[in-house]
Amino acid sequence: MNNYIITFKPVNQKVSISEGSTLKDAIVKSGLDFDFPCGGIGKCGKCTVKVLSPKIETLQKETEHLSKNQIFAGIHLACITEIHSNMIVELNMRKNTDYNILQSSAEKKFTILPLLKKDFIQLNLPSLECQKSDLKRLREKLILKNPKYKDLEIGISVLRELPDKFRKADNKVTVIIDKSEILGIEKGNTCYKMFGIAFDIGTTTVVGYLMDLYTGKELAVSSSLNPQIKFGADVISRTNYANQNNDDLKLLQVTILKALNKLIDNLSQKANIKRNDIYALTVVGNTCMHHLFLGLTPRYVAAVPYVPAVSESIKLNASELKLNINPAGKVFVLPTIAGFVGADTAAVILSTDMDKSKDIKLAVDIGTNGEMVLGSSTKLVSCSTAAGPAFEGAQISSGMRGANGAIDHVYFDESMTYTVIGNEKPRGICGSGLLDIVAGFVKVGVVNKRGKLLSPDKFTNPAAKKYSNRIINYNNANAFLVVSESETAHGNPILITQKDITSLQLAKGAISTGIKILVEKLEITSHDIKEVLLAGAFGNYMNPHSACTIGLIPRELESKIKLVGNAAGSGAKLALLSQNEFERTNNIANKVTYIELGTQKHFNLEFARGMQF
Repeated sequence: MNNYIITFKPVNQKVSISEGSTLKDAIVKSGLDFDFPCGGIGKCGKCTVKVLSPKIETLQKETEHLSKNQIFAGIHLACITEIHSNMIVELNMRKNTDYNILQSSAEKKFTILPLLKKDFIQLNLPSLECQKSDLKRLREKLILKNPKYKDLEIGISVLRELPDKFRKADNKVTVIIDKSEILGIEKGNTCYKMFGIAFDIGTTTVVGYLMDLYTGKELAVSSSLNPQIKFGADVISRTNYANQNNDDLKLLQVTILKALNKLIDNLSQKANIKRNDIYALTVVGNTCMHHLFLGLTPRYVAAVPYVPAVSESIKLNASELKLNINPAGKVFVLPTIAGFVGADTAAVILSTDMDKSKDIKLAVDIGTNGEMVLGSSTKLVSCSTAAGPAFEGAQISSGMRGANGAIDHVYFDESMTYTVIGNEKPRGICGSGLLDIVAGFVKVGVVNKRGKLLSPDKFTNPAAKKYSNRIINYNNANAFLVVSESETAHGNPILITQKDITSLQLAKGAISTGIKILVEKLEITSHDIKEVLLAGAFGNYMNPHSACTIGLIPRELESKIKLVGNAAGSGAKLALLSQNEFERTNNIANKVTYIELGTQKHFNLEFARGMQF
């Protein structure tokens, strides 16, 4: 079988790949970051590339997604374009700085008690009269510092270093310790340098917070897209990819570990510190991201009865994962709650103190999955819903992520106006923009209760009349023209189709049904909820009024909504800075009762009701 050279512009990266492979295969092999929202199965039409050479025919399936202008310009879908010759391909490479990634997180008061600590020790000198071993001399001094150090363990790798390190350091050393183990020995007094990073690994984005473990001060924040996106936009597509074979699972793990190392480098440079002075990492993420980070198969998380490989917190050596921090460093992974409610939700509960609250609160984190927790210190119940790709902008006809060029907010007043991220010409619509548009449709009567996009002759609300000229025919059905082709960055119109509205209805129906069932399980009414905590990127960028207008969140709760930023990141920071808070996450995970929505007898009925506006 022949091999061909694919050259990717504008990076001028070349890759050799066998005939019959797809451009997606070549992109993945090259290691370039590129977005395949549907996992590269030809459903979303988002993996557009420009084939500069040679000219190739457009496939029938491509015509379902590409405009005439795109076809004329040589645009193709990477996931279904096969390779039968050398090719030059232009990729639309967007920088991480082009994306709006939520980094802010709330702060609260707590007692700093780092997961690791350092102690400076000046050892007694050995002599012919006192031939105590190096380890015994070390233990004696440590016990004088703290009697609890009596039973500290020490690994063979650290033990091997003791003799030479003690003598080269003139018996003056700093000992790195966690709760039960001597992790490392350093020459001289290095107690003043001790840093850690809290990581929130999301399906779409990754955020890292560099913290001073002594003062609790945040020194730097850095974020990026999760490069696993090239294997699919959601947890199901990534799980399917990981399940193909062990090599693919390993590739997913290596991909995220490389991303974390890049963030470690970036954070170190921002704060002007050495990576070797970073000793602890905490990690949160949904259960699938948690498993992929650890190299655990997510196969059984995605299959009935949705059982994870592990749910309790995990501590392991950073060197085992080849994470570039101090060789004595440790990684602390927070516990998961259930197959589809992960360590990120446990971290949200931790950071918002829901487990200590006398008042009943509802926390909602909306993404491709919607995780919800309802309750107080008395009882907490949670669920997860497959919200689908609508809120992330994926698989929406003109949808895109929250990046420069995305319409993020839309207003229906005397006329329709909108804002664009980066204040540039619009390229598409992100989730918050889609929510505003459909809420506007409901408000002015462009759609009916069932979500049908009406023809102008069917409008009953006079407010809808001014938008009559925006209703156009697209693929033999009604569509709403948001931006004409002359006003967009790419020369194609930006539309909302009936299929887009239905996608949002499905997502909205899933979330609203989850909330309703949790309320029933606690045997309360929605009026008993004192506060609604919106966590995560979509929750903090969306307009709460729009969410309540379409019934995503019960209307009576609009005045109780509070935006809590990246609450999962806040929880990861708390766990990093406090041994007590880290241990509390295990209690939280054990306390939460998970509700499997699919087993609830009224789920289908409530879901059907929830889809209506």
